[in-house]
Amino acid sequence: MVNPPKNKIGEIIDYQIGSVVSKELIKGKAGTVTFFAFDKGQGLSEHTAPFDALVYIFDGEAKVTIAGQAKNLEAGEMIIMPANKPHALKALKRFKMMLVMIKN
Repeated sequence: MVNPPKNKIGEIIDYQIGSVVSKELIKGKAGTVTFFAFDKGQGLSEHTAPFDALVYIFDGEAKVTIAGQAKNLEAGEMIIMPANKPHALKALKRFKMMLVMIKN
């Protein structure tokens, strides 16, 4: 039997000093749900994805840049990153996020 995930969203993944940690919770034909923990100053460099993605910040603070426009997000906020638009993320403070990508 597979161990069920933790019940509290903040316990699904832990921070690691100087790192970005990810844990894919759901992977299917329709899309994925992945949790990330970014230490302060860490990030994901600019890239594109073929599908829309929803980012929900549940701890800390991040700068999300989409097509050259930056927004700072804090715990409890979310943003949609449109398909095929360049985007990047950087931890202003260490932060945790959930990424939901739905394939169309």
